[in-house]
Amino acid sequence: MTGTIAQGVLIPFLGTSLGAAMVFLMKRQISANLQKILTGFAAGVMVAASFWSLLQPALDGSANLGNLSFIPAAVGFMIGIGFLLLLDEVTPHMHMDQQSEGPKSKLKRTTKLILAVTLHNIPEGMAVGVVYAGWLAGEPGVSKTGALALALGIAIQNFPEGAIVSMPLRAEGLPKGATFWYGVLSGAVEPVAALVTILAASAVVPILPYLLAFAAGAMMYVVVEELIPEMSEGEHSNAGTIAFSLGFVLMMILDVALG
Repeated sequence: MTGTIAQGVLIPFLGTSLGAAMVFLMKRQISANLQKILTGFAAGVMVAASFWSLLQPALDGSANLGNLSFIPAAVGFMIGIGFLLLLDEVTPHMHMDQQSEGPKSKLKRTTKLILAVTLHNIPEGMAVGVVYAGWLAGEPGVSKTGALALALGIAIQNFPEGAIVSMPLRAEGLPKGATFWYGVLSGAVEPVAALVTILAASAVVPILPYLLAFAAGAMMYVVVEELIPEMSEGEHSNAGTIAFSLGFVLMMILDVALG
């Protein structure tokens, strides 16, 4: 059981690390087309994971409330949205296509991007921890394979995030090794947040539906505020839309087939 949890906690971190490693294989800058494909794919994965891995178990876990079973999911979802709104006030989201800035301004923008991605990884780590805590507690609608599917889905979504952190730093002239470690460290908060959530399982389980929905709200905020605008603006928007569809379908298959 311990090995299963460790595996699930580390899989999303591995996704970030592999994405950051792309700095060793790719040119200094990601092409606009590839960036939209990666962003769209990540958005599709997150939307599917938000429903099948998080909101659906939240609704199942509140079934004893009858016609009011939507309340924990609705409340938790809105709190998750509010939490990410607060994070964006602290670390404003930065789009990667702003090319008209000077070198110092670009580096400052990239630093904000790293901080924003790192902070956004916290609720994703919590999402994995919450689902594993629910599995350990025998909650309805939460299974070991479902938790693994969520971990895999977040890992897939983290892959482009790792690249999105490391590649701009490389474009600013930093060594490949340093940019790789910046990308890796941006994802290190995920396993920590997951483990803390699992260790607090006794406190988490009674409010598990709220926390599952909180994680869904946080993930959906990132999709709507950050990823969809990034994949849709300018040229090559169709590539982002197709990648979104593929990411959504892949995560749906993982969740339904493994859940």
